Amino acid sequence: MRPTFLRRLARRIGTFAVSGLLAAAAGTVALAQPAAAAGGLTPVTGFGSNPGNLSMYTYVPAGLPAGAPVVVALHGCAQSADAYYANSGWPKIADAYGFAVVFPQTSSANNALSCFGWFDPADSTRGKGEAASITQMVTKAGSLYGSDPDRVYVTGLSAGGGMAANLLAAYPDVFAGGSIASGLPAQCATSQVGASSCQYGSLNLTPAQWGAKVRAQYPGYTGPWPRVAIWQGTSDYTVYPVNATELRDQWTDVWGISQTPSSTATLPGNTTMTSYDDASGKPAVQLYQISGMGHGLAVNPGSGAEQCGSTAAYFLNTICSSSYTAKFWGLDQDGDGGTDPGEGGEKLPAPGGLAAGTVTDTSVALSWSPVQGAASYRVHRGGTQVAAPTGTSFTDTGLSPATAYTYTVAAVAADGTVGTASAAVSATTTGYTPTCATATNYAHVVAGRAHTAGGYAYANGSEQNMGLYNVFVTHTLKQTSPGHYVIADSGC
Repeated sequence: MRPTFLRRLARRIGTFAVSGLLAAAAGTVALAQPAAAAGGLTPVTGFGSNPGNLSMYTYVPAGLPAGAPVVVALHGCAQSADAYYANSGWPKIADAYGFAVVFPQTSSANNALSCFGWFDPADSTRGKGEAASITQMVTKAGSLYGSDPDRVYVTGLSAGGGMAANLLAAYPDVFAGGSIASGLPAQCATSQVGASSCQYGSLNLTPAQWGAKVRAQYPGYTGPWPRVAIWQGTSDYTVYPVNATELRDQWTDVWGISQTPSSTATLPGNTTMTSYDDASGKPAVQLYQISGMGHGLAVNPGSGAEQCGSTAAYFLNTICSSSYTAKFWGLDQDGDGGTDPGEGGEKLPAPGGLAAGTVTDTSVALSWSPVQGAASYRVHRGGTQVAAPTGTSFTDTGLSPATAYTYTVAAVAADGTVGTASAAVSATTTGYTPTCATATNYAHVVAGRAHTAGGYAYANGSEQNMGLYNVFVTHTLKQTSPGHYVIADSGC
């Protein structure tokens, strides 16, 4: 269990800051301070000593009850709290699931591009500068809204994502989860000069070395660790996609779990979601890779339940990342993982007998025992809802061959109350068709087919040495099973 809110208050000197496109560009142009947020946001003053010279704004749905979660949303460079409020989609998701959103805002007084200091230890470590200011905002939100101290989350774009990663590392006792969009690993850079190396390349660290950077931020802490979502466009040339791989390596190592995916799913917007489950079968880290997307936050304007946000500079029309992130954190459920916020009624019991029947290379057939009083059921694959059948069976299709998937089912009453989730069941699809790719060592690493260590590239799975990690050495890699690659230069 995390400490109670009052115990946290006594220790919360801490780290929370954000930025946005990236601080590496901070010296290139001086922009005016963003205008004060307006139109749905409420300014909050008196939230603490504010050593980081930040402004606090909040969005709170009407009638929000005590005990609701809090999400801290960190804008990008040259952006404002109001821009993030207007375009990110978080207000719509807050209305749907019932939680408060804190929008911190920095200014050109702190940084020429109004970036949070993600690369500066004076702002990005426990108890320092902007970090301390933002954790003071979390404390203030708790006192204003009676928020649940065990359900505090942080999300950010680009340098804001880098800062979010730093906050998760420095304050795992405060944040139950995080989401890093087009961002960087925790403590990747400790200077503005170092920021460019992180942005445009790889530090060639092992997962254990990346994980050590997290553990060093709060020595002696043993868990629980935050659950981390990672969002990255494959055509991002501002924060290179290798950062997403390094984030995956960092947080799976912190959790003590494998870098081999537990499951893979195809989502809207050319998005591939890869899950890495903890020992209980619950996703601890999820990597969302959006094919062809550049640098920005993924949004999907529209009125549908799975749509959110508005397009603008660095808000790109692909998929509603805020919705998927909220579900990954469990914000579509109550604090016990049961009913959706705002839904009444008694929770139905968990369905029994959940089993995987016929399995093919692209499908899994599921069945379970009926629950008295159930009007329908919710089927979750890897923590994401994939169906809502009225009967007691469902066949999940469009899956990847030779891939393990984990499922749970919950009954839904006629009034919409979602019952307790069943025990998880796993199934592995059959078959596999090998594929080959010829590219430079750098491109293989960026695409997730290889990784780096000590300046060399190694094929994922087989660990074959591919030579120096650069754009001059080229190999053909053959994927013989999910996540397992071998060098196949002689033919594929």
